[in-house]
Amino acid sequence: MRKVIQICGISLAVFLPILIAVPANAQATRTWVSGVGDDANPCSRTAPCKTFAGAISKTAPGGEIDALDPGGFGGVTITKALTIAAEGAGEAGILVAGTNGITVSAGVNDIVVLRGLQIDGGPVSSNSLNGVKFNSGAALIVQNCAIRNFTGAAPNGYGIFFAPTTAASLFVSDTVLSNNGASTGGGGIIVQPMGTGSAKARVVRVNSINNVFGFRADGNDTNGTVSMVVSDSTATGNAFGGITAFTPSGGPVVRAIVSNSIVADNGVGLNANGASAILRIGTSVVTGNATGATISNGATMTSLGNNLINDNAIPGATLPISGPA
Repeated sequence: MRKVIQICGISLAVFLPILIAVPANAQATRTWVSGVGDDANPCSRTAPCKTFAGAISKTAPGGEIDALDPGGFGGVTITKALTIAAEGAGEAGILVAGTNGITVSAGVNDIVVLRGLQIDGGPVSSNSLNGVKFNSGAALIVQNCAIRNFTGAAPNGYGIFFAPTTAASLFVSDTVLSNNGASTGGGGIIVQPMGTGSAKARVVRVNSINNVFGFRADGNDTNGTVSMVVSDSTATGNAFGGITAFTPSGGPVVRAIVSNSIVADNGVGLNANGASAILRIGTSVVTGNATGATISNGATMTSLGNNLINDNAIPGATLPISGPA
């Protein structure tokens, strides 16, 4: 904007800065929630929101929601690139009944990060669906979380249900999944793309304890490949399979690789089912299971060497030693 000022009869053109008003509903790169917050607040550090759902609409794509202090922050649906984190703030809880704890239905290039969260489905009677249900996005990263008590009827009942409809990746580390699943379905983590989707999952330092299934790579609903690598992890006390690779007749390649892990006290320690299902295990312990290993319908299961596979009530299949790559 220009303003003309006359000084001693001389006109001077002075350019004044234009102040652009910031919309009241502008989204911030970082927002905060607090156990004593209010969703009517702007979700700033000094005026935090009460719930993750309240904060998400005020957080820009690619931004981050942080927990300031302990609290129950409620379930949320994520539709954009986002980080939700609680680090050093005490327990940041999500307690739900009859629904998913977190649903991810993001864009094809979006990455979602969940860090330091306690996600709880409540008592068995709640029949809560899944701790984290991933429908779409480029990648899901879960770090240092605890996910428990999701007992919804099949096909739900998982701590993490990774079901992308396009190519997507899952990274889980330093996380505990417990008491998930009901009857013959559900469990700790299932990697099961849908339609033409495909998935790569990397699971590191994760404990899957007292679920129905521990870790499951499943090609039942996709034409795309499924790859799951489990390392430095534990599958123990799961009612059915500790680690499973499954694909139906004519289904896609499903590959599970296990290294430096413990598979103990499950119904079946290792389970490979389907002509295109491949399970390979190395430098790991498989012990105390009702059945050590099962191989069915033309599946492939091999030992990469240096495994301790013994003291299972029924030894089950003998694993051939695979040759050098």
